Amino acid sequence: MILHGFWRSIATMRVRIGLSLKGLAAEEVPVDLLAGAQHAPEFRAVNPAGAVPALVTEPGAPALFQSLAILEWLEETQPDPPLLPQGARARARVRALALIAAADSHPLSVPRVRRALAERFGADEPAIADWARHWVGQGAAALEGHLARDPETGAFCHGDTPGMADICLFSLAASAGLFRLDLSPFPVVAGIAARCAAIEAFAAAQPLRQPGAPHLGS
Repeated sequence: MILHGFWRSIATMRVRIGLSLKGLAAEEVPVDLLAGAQHAPEFRAVNPAGAVPALVTEPGAPALFQSLAILEWLEETQPDPPLLPQGARARARVRALALIAAADSHPLSVPRVRRALAERFGADEPAIADWARHWVGQGAAALEGHLARDPETGAFCHGDTPGMADICLFSLAASAGLFRLDLSPFPVVAGIAARCAAIEAFAAAQPLRQPGAPHLGS
C-alpha cells in the first residue's frame, strides 16, 4: 500500500495509527502541503480534492481518501484488533466522539483555512494561531464534556482498549501541541492522550517523528 501524506498532517497521522494498530504497513509518499504540492496535477490525479491522506491499496485502484473513511475501510477489511466496539449504540458513540475531533474541530485549522484567513481576510500569524487554538479548544471541551459524564469511558474513550475515538482524540492533542494549547483544563482528554502516547503505534505516528519534520533544538 502507498500512503500519500505529509509529516505535519494530523489527518495522515490518524491513518498511520490505524495501520499500525492493525499491524499493516504502507509506504508513505510525502506531499508537501506547505509548498503547495497538493495542487500539482500529479497529486490531483491521485486525489482531486488536493488533500491528504490518500491511500492506494493496490496498483491501479483509485485511492481511498478522508481519514475516517480509511479507518472504516481498515476496520471492515482487517477486523482484528477492532477499532470499534460491539453493539450499535457503542459504535455510534465512538464514531460521534471521533467526529468531534476529526470533523468539528480539525478542519477549521488546516493549512488551506489558515491560508485563506491570511490572504482573504488579512489575518496575521498571531491571529491565525489564536483562531486555531480556539477551535482545537472547542473540540477538547466538547470531548471532555462527553467523556467525563459517560460511564462507558474507561482508560480510553470507550472502555480500556484504544480505538477509533482515541485515534481522533490523540490527533486533537497533537493539534493542541502544534498550536501551543494547554490541555490541562481538560483532564480526561489529557489523560487519555497521555495513555495513547505510551503506545508505540500512537507515539511513532506523531508529526515530529516523521521524515521531513524539523529537528527541534538542533
